[in-house]
Amino acid sequence: MDEREINDKEIEIEEFQDDFDEIEFSDETSVESILSDNYLNDKLNEVFAGKIVRKDLTKKIKEGANVPVYVLEYLLGMYCATTDEESIADGVKTVKSILTENFVRPDEAQKIISKLRERGSYTVIDKVAVKLNFKQDIYEAEFSNLGIKNVPISEKYASDFERLLCGGIWCIVQLEYFYDEADKNRCPFIIRKLTPVQMPNLDLSEVLKGREQFTKDEWIDVILRSVGMEPSKFSKRVKLLLLARMIPLVENNFNLCELGPRGTGKSHVYKEISPNSILVSGGQTTVANLFYNMSNKTVGLVGMWDCVAFDEVAGITFKDKDGIQIMKDYMASGSFSRGKEEKNASASMVFVGNINQNVDVLLKTSHLFDPFPEAMAYDSAFFDRMHCYIPGWEVPKYRPEFFTNDYGFITDYLSEFLRELRKSSYADAFDRFFKLGNNLNQRDVIAVRKMVSGLIKLIYPNGKYEKAEVEEILRFSLESRRRVKEQLKKIGGMEFYDVNFSYIDNESFGEEFVPVPEQGGGKLIPEGLHKPGQVYTVSRGKSGMIGVFKLEIEMVTGSGKFERTGIGSDREAKESIDTAYRYLKANSKNISGTISTATKDYLMHFQDLNGIGITNQLALSALVALCSAALHKPVISSLAIIGSISIGGSIIKVEELANVLQVCLDSGAKKVLLPITSTVDMITVPPELMGKFSLIFYQSPEDAVFKALGVE
Repeated sequence: MDEREINDKEIEIEEFQDDFDEIEFSDETSVESILSDNYLNDKLNEVFAGKIVRKDLTKKIKEGANVPVYVLEYLLGMYCATTDEESIADGVKTVKSILTENFVRPDEAQKIISKLRERGSYTVIDKVAVKLNFKQDIYEAEFSNLGIKNVPISEKYASDFERLLCGGIWCIVQLEYFYDEADKNRCPFIIRKLTPVQMPNLDLSEVLKGREQFTKDEWIDVILRSVGMEPSKFSKRVKLLLLARMIPLVENNFNLCELGPRGTGKSHVYKEISPNSILVSGGQTTVANLFYNMSNKTVGLVGMWDCVAFDEVAGITFKDKDGIQIMKDYMASGSFSRGKEEKNASASMVFVGNINQNVDVLLKTSHLFDPFPEAMAYDSAFFDRMHCYIPGWEVPKYRPEFFTNDYGFITDYLSEFLRELRKSSYADAFDRFFKLGNNLNQRDVIAVRKMVSGLIKLIYPNGKYEKAEVEEILRFSLESRRRVKEQLKKIGGMEFYDVNFSYIDNESFGEEFVPVPEQGGGKLIPEGLHKPGQVYTVSRGKSGMIGVFKLEIEMVTGSGKFERTGIGSDREAKESIDTAYRYLKANSKNISGTISTATKDYLMHFQDLNGIGITNQLALSALVALCSAALHKPVISSLAIIGSISIGGSIIKVEELANVLQVCLDSGAKKVLLPITSTVDMITVPPELMGKFSLIFYQSPEDAVFKALGVE
């Protein structure tokens, strides 16, 4: 190469470098990711040729064509399964032309039939279902949008395309019309040729073999792009949450709940991705529609679909009084009884809805199932059937860049693949590596195994996985079920105490506990010393739930007035607080000679921190707060006061001690002041719970004040 040629090459390289430097990359984009995306697209085209489609093409055509996504993507897969832009453009034109000329819209059915009669032949795109007329021993077809039925069809199509016999599939059909005057009972419609535009059948071995060509991360990206998402915009954690939404599509009788902010795509998978799932909008339904119609003896939605999803859980209502009970029965066993018959079905149940407030606030004031309707909101038996609770607040609100423009599986191919996976199970996938801890009861074990099985099917459908990969899935499954159990503990108390889920390594015998992220912070009873006059007490509120209440006393120079704010007009609460003030006036010298109720005014403010309604067990905690303010001395750190006193100063025993202590723990208390009379109930408290506190017993109101203020 001479010197001039070398100079020319250097100029070309410099120009390329200048062009490359002008490319603006976002924070989440890198050269490696661009190369990786192209590599993944090329690999998909190579391994699954004809089974993939570029998702941006779907978006462009879908906007102008009222046709099911799975039909549209099948056509795009036929004509646009290439990386050549010119060929793709030609393919898009062909698809648009086919849809314009041949897709049957229900309102134009008679016009199409008229054209068929006039021309003698016509090609249509419609959903075709086939049944065997056993009286005449012939197969007959029914056209969904065209509205014609009992059309004879060759048995060859029924045997080659079995899905025609299972509810029907969309097809391109060449029809002919011949009216026979001699035989007027003969159907004039003739099927000359039928070509499915959905997957007529699925070779599962093809998918499993193709999976081996991809790494774990590549395969997850393929699955997410197949449902329209752009995985490069999500963290690993969010990817796992998005995959968890698909478990009901691959696992029989799987009950899933996802509550979170609006705009995070909670119902997208169940409405747009699979023709085998149905979204019940608004939540209103009947037992006949959902389970079994006794008048015509037909099974409802749970028998017709792989997945039944309820949108907007707050609106779930049954016109039948026994609707929720039948749903609970079905969610627990996959069967239900109507009349004299018991029916089985395999449909999974999904509940999605919105949380209208910050999760931290909701955890402090209620529970994470609070958006459910009142008939369900405190039904622990119903929520115990939930196998998984997806934290929807962790999924970012969808933006345009979250939707992919790269290649993914044709929707129909993906949905059939997912449906085929329902026939297998990987519930025992972790048994050779791990065993579950002692805190899991039978329902917990079933839930965790179902989740593990579902995620293994999605990520490792060929059954090839390593110990570390199973452990990742197991931890996520334990967390998702524990989230359910943590809320049940708030609703049902000690019955659901065992929430410390763990797993044990079969080799090292080491036990790993799995936390729930949102339970970590935001304690109602903060650590450290509070200002004088500020105390926290735990007792049962008007609603029947046990919660935390905060009392704050301000003392100023005055004439012995005592005022209360925050308790409204509740007579019992006022009497309880007045009992504390009267007791202080009568017995202040027994506590300290410096306390004055004649020359000081006391203002008490009450707060219901859990929003469960005011309590009438305030006398003792109010007395401690009054003394703390009067002596300018704060109570000891992280203290919860429980118990109360009568007008005469008698100690009142704590009811449901174990449940009260559990709320103390959940609220952040590290020390608990409780009456000596409650020692008889200590046997009802699990040893693990009792070991979480420093328990301080008091024998009299004065004793309680001294110990609360740390006075020896």
